[in-house]
Amino acid sequence: QLQLVESGGGLVQPGGSLRLSCAASEFTLDYYAIGWFRQAPGKEREGVSCISSSGESTNYADSVKGRFTISRDNAKNTVYLQMNSLKPEDTAVYYCAASDLTVQAMCVMSLYDYWGQGTQVTVSS
Repeated sequence: QLQLVESGGGLVQPGGSLRLSCAASEFTLDYYAIGWFRQAPGKEREGVSCISSSGESTNYADSVKGRFTISRDNAKNTVYLQMNSLKPEDTAVYYCAASDLTVQAMCVMSLYDYWGQGTQVTVSS
């Protein structure tokens, strides 16, 4: 079964940057659309950004447009989320997920059937 592992979370000051990574072992991510989702305390999980299996199309939540960039390196079997100009409201557990139900960059949670354990991102001074 496809297993995903996130890394790169941590504590950062407002305005700072972090790069999250989502890696898979044993299975190639080439054929999966990949999404980053987040869940803040007391809130529902929400889509942040998604990328098609080819990497040619991406999708972003309005709240992160212009600040976050999703990318994938299929040679390294890894998907990245570069987060710049971080705000306290970006504080959440970030999850990556893979979908074999779509190859499009669709941030619809029900399409994603493989999930990582999550990595904490805290933006605070």
